Amino acid sequence: MKSSCVRRSVAFGAIALCFCSFVYSAGENKGAAYPKGQYAALDKLPDWGGVWTLEFGAPGSKREVPSLKGKYLADYQKWKADADAKHGAGRKVGDNCTPPGMPYIMGVGQYPIEFFFTPGRVTIHHEAWMQWRSIYTDGREHADTEPSFYGDSIGKWEGDTLVVDTVSIKPTVALTPGMFHSDKVKITERIHLDAKNPERLVVELTVNDPEALAKPYTNVYTYSRSREFGLLEFICAENDRNKTDAEGNTLFHE
Repeated sequence: MKSSCVRRSVAFGAIALCFCSFVYSAGENKGAAYPKGQYAALDKLPDWGGVWTLEFGAPGSKREVPSLKGKYLADYQKWKADADAKHGAGRKVGDNCTPPGMPYIMGVGQYPIEFFFTPGRVTIHHEAWMQWRSIYTDGREHADTEPSFYGDSIGKWEGDTLVVDTVSIKPTVALTPGMFHSDKVKITERIHLDAKNPERLVVELTVNDPEALAKPYTNVYTYSRSREFGLLEFICAENDRNKTDAEGNTLFHE
């Protein structure tokens, strides 16, 4: 991966903008940007068709509470005390319509997800907030990009298991409400069908952050499949009557 920037001046005052593009090469015409001629290989991948809905309390599922340390623990304790004093209305970094980002969105119940296999990439479409995750499987390394809600994800297939490595997540994205991470956070996922039930998908998600966490933690999510329906449109801002102010306080409007 390499980046190239073209700096251009904007006519409105002495403002300069830098337009950056990232160029990837995994062999001539082999990367995700060159899908022609590669689709036949997708038939060798497992069948993850349909939509998948999170199962709470299913056999094999597991949820761990992050063990924070240092300033991250102190910040959480301060946040929790404030939330408890306000009947659970904890301060937020963004508005209520801000998507949760990784890893939280993988454990959002009620809203299903679906997978798209294309050459060099697996895309996860979330009904919640109508979000997308791109997992590149074309052999690239992590890109040197700005941190984002879902980070930079690269994956590889180990048999029928997709192993995903995600870094570069915004420090403002919470691990779970009130709990934040450093810029060293790394998320590893192992995604596969249940060996005993192909209508169940398993996501083993491990979070490691040597600066913010006392130890890594792992959540195991299980999803059940339906081939009968699709995702619904989710437009949070269209009916948002529960905003936050500049300090992150929740405002309740009729």
